[in-house]
Amino acid sequence: MRRGRNNSGLIGWIIGAAVIGIFAFMGFSPLFERDEPKVSISQQGYWNFRDPIHVNVEDASGLKSFRATITTPHDEWVVSDQTAPAKEVKQAFDILPPNGVRRVEAASVVLKIEATDNSLWGLFMGNTYKEEFTLVIDQHQPSLSIVANSYKIQKGGSAIVVFKAEDANLESLKIQTNFGKTFIAQPFIKKGYYASLVAWPVQEASFSATVVARDKAGNEAKSGVPFRLKDHAYKVSNIELSDQFLEGKIAELANTYEQTAGVDDRLQQFSIINEKVRSDNEKIIHDITSKVSQTLIPDFRPAPFYPLVNGQKVADFGDHRIYSYKGKEDLSNAYHMGLDLASVHMGVITSSNSGKVVFSQPNGIYGNLPIIDHGLGLFTLYGHCSEVNVQEGDTIVPGQQIAKSGLSGYAMGDHLHFGILVQGIEVRPEEWMDSKWIADNITSVIDTAKVFINQR
Repeated sequence: MRRGRNNSGLIGWIIGAAVIGIFAFMGFSPLFERDEPKVSISQQGYWNFRDPIHVNVEDASGLKSFRATITTPHDEWVVSDQTAPAKEVKQAFDILPPNGVRRVEAASVVLKIEATDNSLWGLFMGNTYKEEFTLVIDQHQPSLSIVANSYKIQKGGSAIVVFKAEDANLESLKIQTNFGKTFIAQPFIKKGYYASLVAWPVQEASFSATVVARDKAGNEAKSGVPFRLKDHAYKVSNIELSDQFLEGKIAELANTYEQTAGVDDRLQQFSIINEKVRSDNEKIIHDITSKVSQTLIPDFRPAPFYPLVNGQKVADFGDHRIYSYKGKEDLSNAYHMGLDLASVHMGVITSSNSGKVVFSQPNGIYGNLPIIDHGLGLFTLYGHCSEVNVQEGDTIVPGQQIAKSGLSGYAMGDHLHFGILVQGIEVRPEEWMDSKWIADNITSVIDTAKVFINQR
């Protein structure tokens, strides 16, 4: 009898351990995970009842089934009812309007989504996500029209466009180019009107610009800006590097830049400085000068820029410089993206237009570098300064001294590297130094636009 009681106790202990093991297995095994699928959809609040709604589903145990329905007060359509083909942790689905239905009378629809995973939790039924999304139906594209624009744009140069864009659910406005750059428009003169400067980079063979207005439902309106294109041939300079230059300026700079740390070869140091350091420095400049205010501005009338009194040009904008050394050709190359001006030693640099200082620090090859925002995406920069008299956040008035020319950074003689950028794109300073060019291509366009807008 005692032996039977011992066996019973042992069996009970084994059963208890087994039960505990089963619950432990269910609690910690991925097969019994308890999280419902994570679901995200591309449309929030609005839909044009045309473009697909992209749904992404993610679950650690994989998706077992997916179902989506669209309902109105009078109709209900099952638009997706699928068994997942594989136990993938990520799945994507497109929700389209019901077959044959292109319009609905209702102002909104309800999108219902149900997704179940492959978990064995819940008596092997899995975890289920259920959600309803109310989407306002908007099938009307924004109203978009060009009001005025510069007649032409030159390679390496600038232009302006003023346009009208209206939509109750307007989400974004941009100007797309054929080379991937997007320019952002700024509210101009009165509500519903916008203006933007645009730029044709020196490195791009062609140029086109299209205004794109998009609403929250995904409807788009597009209008090409009818610029006449004018090509411009920029200088190509083949430059032979000297040992004096490599052992002098390059050796000096190599001791100061992180990118050349541990590099002893002078030619390699030069290539790193001319390409990598330059690229890093220009990224800082491009990021700073790509910002555009969304505050409405009533006008834009810049005066010609004359930063250095009696300054003489010593290097061209857009010059493509190709370097060689003792028969080794094309060791490195770079574009010179400013106009070099020189006058007297430590010549006084002034701002011709009002603005705000958005950068005032040393920046690699550019040396001590103040950058000023003049509005509408137009920025000026002043490189190689020996001293800088302004700080970030300062408001500048016309005629104010901002710096003195110098030798800081990658400079071989006392001069000013004067640059002008339009939303992060370097443009020909000569245009913005020419009162006739400004009048013909910028202010006359604005005047034409103001007449039209003020009549409305």
